Amino acid sequence: MEFLELAITAMPQLLMGLKNTLALTALAIVLGIVLGLILALSKVYGHGPLRWLAAAYIGLLRGTPLLTQLFIIYFGLSSIGIVLSPFTAAILGLGLNSAAFQAEYFHGSILAINPGQITGAIALGMGRLKTIKCIVIPQVVRLVIPSWSNELISLLKFSSLAYLIQFPELLFQTKFIASKNYRMFEMSIITGI
Repeated sequence: MEFLELAITAMPQLLMGLKNTLALTALAIVLGIVLGLILALSKVYGHGPLRWLAAAYIGLLRGTPLLTQLFIIYFGLSSIGIVLSPFTAAILGLGLNSAAFQAEYFHGSILAINPGQITGAIALGMGRLKTIKCIVIPQVVRLVIPSWSNELISLLKFSSLAYLIQFPELLFQTKFIASKNYRMFEMSIITGI
């Protein structure tokens, strides 16, 4: 009975945290999709430095911990005068990290398209940009959907790291409530549910 009472009293604050978590996840996935597609196209179709920069970005952000990236964006940038709100820093951190992973999903999908389709489109008089827009991207989007679902789940789970930069997401609210009533175990179960 006490567990149910705790859940009922904590629910408004937990729902606020859940709303923040879902908003953070949604905005980060959109940023990741847009930037990831640009990076993948740069990596496949870019020339010289553009291809190298895309590959370097992808390698760097996939190879460093997300928590480190969040700390650099929130604490590091503020030390040089660029002050971001916890929400903005969390969106940037999760979105930029997601973009590196999504760029690889897009890259694999682009390479899965039969090169004959691109050659045929160019032979029919379509320019390079029109071929990418009308032939490549629609197929890539269809091929990348399973990876997007995995990325969305990962982002939702990784959003809990945002509490370390003081963004009031679900875990932040859980810890705040538990610090008042000293019932962390029960609060963790409620949050998990």
